[in-house]
Amino acid sequence: MSSTVELTKENFDGTVSEHGFVLIDFWAAWCGPCRQFAPVFERAAGRHEDLLFGKVDTEAQPELAAAFQITSIPTLMVVRDNIAVYAQPGALPEAALEDVIRQARALDMDEVRAAVAREQKESGRDGE
Repeated sequence: MSSTVELTKENFDGTVSEHGFVLIDFWAAWCGPCRQFAPVFERAAGRHEDLLFGKVDTEAQPELAAAFQITSIPTLMVVRDNIAVYAQPGALPEAALEDVIRQARALDMDEVRAAVAREQKESGRDGE
């Protein structure tokens, strides 16, 4: 059984909202680096069973790729508490992926939420 979940435009919001910590691999079947990164991503999913590992096939889900402004694949995105805290294109080696996970786990999400709120207020997008 795969330890990753296929994310689609239909299940994306609900799935990401239900899980506090999600790693998302934006990929396509024709992409060589994506195929190289896939087993690294799968192994990490097996080691971190408390996290949700999702995959977005950018060919099958162009709306999701466009919504997240994915211009290069593979792209890894980390979402905590519905906030994208990391997004970087390129196939990561195993040690680098583990480091990203470690750093994302260490984030103080209260500080992140406060920073997002400040940024929205400064840009006039506070909804008031």
